[in-house]
Amino acid sequence: MQEDLAGPSTCDPECYIIVHNVAKKHNIGTLARSATAFNVAKICLVGSRHYNTFGSHGSAAHVPLAYFASLDECCTWLRNEKGCAIVGIEITEAAQAVNKHPFHGSTAFMLGNEGTGLSAAQLKLCDTCVYIPQHGQGTASLNVTVATSIALHHFAIWAGYQESSRHGFKFDVAAPPQRTAPRGQVPLTDAEAQALKESRQRSASQDWLMVADPIEHETVACQDSGQDGLLDAMFEEQDT
Repeated sequence: MQEDLAGPSTCDPECYIIVHNVAKKHNIGTLARSATAFNVAKICLVGSRHYNTFGSHGSAAHVPLAYFASLDECCTWLRNEKGCAIVGIEITEAAQAVNKHPFHGSTAFMLGNEGTGLSAAQLKLCDTCVYIPQHGQGTASLNVTVATSIALHHFAIWAGYQESSRHGFKFDVAAPPQRTAPRGQVPLTDAEAQALKESRQRSASQDWLMVADPIEHETVACQDSGQDGLLDAMFEEQDT
């Protein structure tokens, strides 16, 4: 796992987002905007440490991110280290309405693909699912960012998060924390950076050995060839 920034220090139930198989990369920027508005502890990126900040309006700098190589690794960390229940946002037969606030503690919301929703592998990892009740018949489902925002808002209300301060017609925005990696990328941890450095050093050493040997053999061959040429010339002079 690779993390960017530390999560907020709080004794309240924490909220996390699991982002996997989101096709439209700009949706991650919009998700970051909603995540910081509703006090999400971390956005967990699965499969890639790169993300598009388009649509975040600078808010991506205010929400911590963590990178995981697989869904299993991500869910194991959330359950064992953070005590989270994994809750899918999906319309399943057993899903509960999100406005009923069926939460029991720290929760990680599993997001699905914009077109196909949660995959079978994702659903298998979920402890339960929630859905957003609709009251019109013009669409079969909501955009992933809209659905997630609604779920996050309901969780924030249930968890009793303190409302942010306001000034005029806007909420107050804190100064962004110092960036520790290129924009749109979760940085390596210290341990991973050290491991990468050692790996590159080993690779460079192996490359040097592979290059050095042919040069040495070529040098010897040239020397031998030079000596043979010199002897041939000497014999030619004697024959003459």
